[in-house]
Amino acid sequence: MKLLRYGPQGEEKPGLLDTEGRIRDLSGVVADITGATLADATLARLRALDPQTLPLVPGEPRLGPCVGQVGKFVCIGLNYADHAAESGLPVPPEPVVFNKWTSAITGPNDGIEIPRGSEKTDWEVELGVVIGRAAKYVDAADALNYVAGYCVINDVSERAWQIERAGQWDKGKGFDTFGPLGPWLVTRDAVADPQNLNLWLEVDGHRYQNGNTKTMVFGVAQLVAYLSQCMSLQPGDVISTGTPPGVGMGAKPRPVFLRPGQTVRLGIDGLGEQRQITRAA
Repeated sequence: MKLLRYGPQGEEKPGLLDTEGRIRDLSGVVADITGATLADATLARLRALDPQTLPLVPGEPRLGPCVGQVGKFVCIGLNYADHAAESGLPVPPEPVVFNKWTSAITGPNDGIEIPRGSEKTDWEVELGVVIGRAAKYVDAADALNYVAGYCVINDVSERAWQIERAGQWDKGKGFDTFGPLGPWLVTRDAVADPQNLNLWLEVDGHRYQNGNTKTMVFGVAQLVAYLSQCMSLQPGDVISTGTPPGVGMGAKPRPVFLRPGQTVRLGIDGLGEQRQITRAA
C-alpha cells in the first residue's frame, strides 16, 4: 500500500495510490497520514478498502511530505562502507547518529534552496524508515514490527556548515528544504526485504549515485533497535538510514556541489522518485 499526502503546503490531504498510479482521496477515512494513522490496526483498515470506492483526485496535485507532524527526524551517517571510504573516514563501530530539524521537511518535488553564501551544498539519496508504534528497548529480531513503512529521502547537506565549522553535523543538515520525504510511504508489508533495494541519484541527467541497501553497515532492524536504546521512538518518527557512495563531496578528481538552477532526480526501487530544482535562498 502506498500512502501519500497531496495539496498546497500546510493544507495537505491524505491519499493513497491505486494500482493504476492514480491518487485516491482518503479524507473520508482518516484525517491525515501521521503517527496516529500508522498503527497496525489502522493500516489494516486502510488496506481492506477497495480503492475504486474512494474519490479520484483529478489532475496532478502537488505531493507533500508522505508523513505529517513528524516528531523526530533521526539520521545515520557513514552507514555504507564504500561511502565512508570515499569520505576518507573509517567504518564506524556503532551507528553515527545526528538529526535534521523538522523544519527542513518538504515534499518530494518542492525544490532545494541553496543557503546564502553556500558553495558546498550536496546530495544524498537515502532509505527512509517511518515508525508505526512506540519503540523502547526493542530487540533487533523484533524491530521491523515497529516499522510502518519506507520512503525516499534526499539528505541534502551543506558540507562547510557540517564539517568545516565548529560543532555538530546537525548545523549542515537542517537548512530549510534539506529533507524531502516521499513521494509516498510504502507500508512494510509491500517491501519484501528492506536490505535489498536499489537506490540512485542524478544531477542534470548525470548519474552520481548507484547503490543497494544490502551494503549498509547497520541494517534497518539494527538501527531501530539501537536507537530505541537511547531514545523512545514514536509513531511518525522518521529515520534516514545513510547514503551509498557518489555524493558530490567525494567526486573525483574534484568535488562537485549544487548550484541554483539544477535538477536533482533520485529514487529507490518500489518506493518512487523525487525531482527537485535548486534555487538560491
